[in-house]
Amino acid sequence: MKKAFFTFTIISALTFSLFGFEKAEAATKHEVKTGDTLWLIGKKYGVSIKEIQSLNHKSGQLLYVGEKLQVPQSISDEDKDLLARIVHAEAKGEPYAGKVAVATVVLNRVKDDRFPDTIRDVIYQKQSGIYAFSPVENGSINEPADEEAKEAVQEALAYEGMGNDSVYFYNPVTAESDWIRTREVTLTIGRHTFAK
Repeated sequence: MKKAFFTFTIISALTFSLFGFEKAEAATKHEVKTGDTLWLIGKKYGVSIKEIQSLNHKSGQLLYVGEKLQVPQSISDEDKDLLARIVHAEAKGEPYAGKVAVATVVLNRVKDDRFPDTIRDVIYQKQSGIYAFSPVENGSINEPADEEAKEAVQEALAYEGMGNDSVYFYNPVTAESDWIRTREVTLTIGRHTFAK
């Protein structure tokens, strides 16, 4: 009997690790409180609402006080910091919504086959000897992010996958590329035009 139980335990452990069920173990538990919404929970943890819904087998937005949700870790703290630093450098002086949109562009690029597959690789991407983001070239990427940039990243992560698919942004007054102006404009916030 002990041998059968031991074998079952080993097989179960291997099954969980082989099929990726360990992600649930890395999840944080969140007990729903009065006033909580999926958006607020997603923003608090920097996790997509869709990921929270998927992990908890929810198709809608309905939450119950006392309900225990699993909240996955979407990206590392290092990637959040890097993303906040590019937002800070690119969108300094822009409205908060523009900062969220800049973070969203980076996240959209990670999911888009035309761009690298990680936040770090998207931010440091170089084509024809030119960095995709000027703060990488001029070094302002190395400045610490302010609190508003960090909050914008959390919000962009919460809404990940629910935006307008923007993968570019530019300042129409200073943009030197004619090519960028051929992209379909999705919105304009402050001095930035966003496009796909």
